[in-house]
Amino acid sequence: MVDSAAGSSPDVVDDLRAAADRVAAAEAAIDEHGEASVEAAADAYRNATRLLDRYEDSATGTGDFTAYLQFQTEILELVDALPDDTFAADAFQRVSDRLDKRRLNEADFEFAREEIEAAGEAVNMLEEREAAIDAYRAARGDADERLAELREEADRLRDLQRLTDVDLDVSTEPLRERVDAYNTAVRAAFERFRETRPARELFDLLADAADRPLVGVDRPPRDLVEYIDSTPAGTEPLAELVEYADYSPSKLEHYVDDPGALRTSVAVHQTYLDRLDAEAFSVTWPPAEAATLRTRLDELAPFVRRLESAFADDDSGDDDSGDAATDDDTDAAGDAADATAIEAARRRLARFTRRDEYERLREVAVAEAELDDDAYDRVASGVVDDDLAAVTDAIAEIEAALDETALA
Repeated sequence: MVDSAAGSSPDVVDDLRAAADRVAAAEAAIDEHGEASVEAAADAYRNATRLLDRYEDSATGTGDFTAYLQFQTEILELVDALPDDTFAADAFQRVSDRLDKRRLNEADFEFAREEIEAAGEAVNMLEEREAAIDAYRAARGDADERLAELREEADRLRDLQRLTDVDLDVSTEPLRERVDAYNTAVRAAFERFRETRPARELFDLLADAADRPLVGVDRPPRDLVEYIDSTPAGTEPLAELVEYADYSPSKLEHYVDDPGALRTSVAVHQTYLDRLDAEAFSVTWPPAEAATLRTRLDELAPFVRRLESAFADDDSGDDDSGDAATDDDTDAAGDAADATAIEAARRRLARFTRRDEYERLREVAVAEAELDDDAYDRVASGVVDDDLAAVTDAIAEIEAALDETALA
C-alpha cells in the first residue's frame, strides 16, 4: 500500500548527489597536484614513516653505527628518488638535509616526522577519495534499491488504476455460483474416488495429469507409484492405505501381505498424501482471464470426466439437466442432458467465459480479493491517479540523479 512517502525520494537523491559531490571534490583535490605527484608523496610518506619507526632507537646517539648508516642510506635514497614536482617534495628535501650528518639524535627524528606530515596530506587525499567512492557506491545502491521499489509500486498502482473503472457495487454472484458449482462437484468426486476406487486408478490419473502443465498436478513419488502398481495393496482405495499405515504391525498383517513394504512406501510420503486433494482440478477464485480459463477447463476435461466416469453406473439415475436447463446459456439444456454433474458444471462455466459479463464480474472479483480496506477506498475515491503520478515523478527524479551522477 502507498505510504505517506511513497511518491518522494529526497533522501536517496540528496544522498546520491552529496556523495557524487564528495567524490568530485576528492578528485579535484588530487588533480590540483596531479595524480602521480600525490601517489608518489603518499608512498614516500608511508616508507619514510616506516624507516623512522624502525631505526629511531638504534640509529640515534651512540647506538648501532651500522643501523645509522643503513637508515641514512635508505632515507636519502628515498628522497633522491622523488621527482622534483612531487607533492611536498620540499619537505622531504628538508628532511634529507637535516639527516645528512654523522650523528643523529631524537630531535632529528622529531624534526623529520613533523616535516613529512605535509606529505601525510597526500595519504589523506587518497584515503578520502577511496572513502568518498565507497560512500558513493552505497548511495547509488540505495538509489537503485529505492528505484526498484518505486517501479514495483508503480506497477501495483497501474493495476489499481485499471480497477478505478470497475463498478465495485456489481454483485459477482453469477460468476461465483458457477465457479463454486464446478469446484464443489470436482472436490466431491475426487474425495469419493480417493475413498472408494483403487489407489492404482487414482495414481494413473494423477500421473497422466502431471504431464499436462495447465493442470498443475504434482507428479506422484516414483517409489510410491511402484508400490501401488506392483502389489495387491494397489487395488485398495488410497484412503484405506493411508489408514493402514497407522496400524500396528500385528494388526496390519490382517490387511496386507507385506506390512513393512506398506509402511516404508506409504508412511514416508505422508506429507505428499496429506496435501493430495482436488485443488489442482479446481478453479481458483478469482478465476483467470476468460481465454486462459477456457483453455484450462479444456485441459481439465478428460481428467474430471475420469473422476466421475468411475461412478457412471451408480449415478445413471441422476440428472442435472433441470439445473442446466434453467441456465440461459445457448444449448445448456441439451448439453446437460448427456453430461455428468462435473461435466455439466464445467461446460456451464466455460460458456460463461464467452460472455462480456464474465470479464466485468471477474474484474470486480479481482478487486474484492486484492484490495484491503484502504486500497478499496483509494480506488473508490479516485486518488490512485494522484498516487501514481507522485510515484512516477519520484522514479524520474531518481533516474535523472543516477544519470547525472554516473562516474566516468
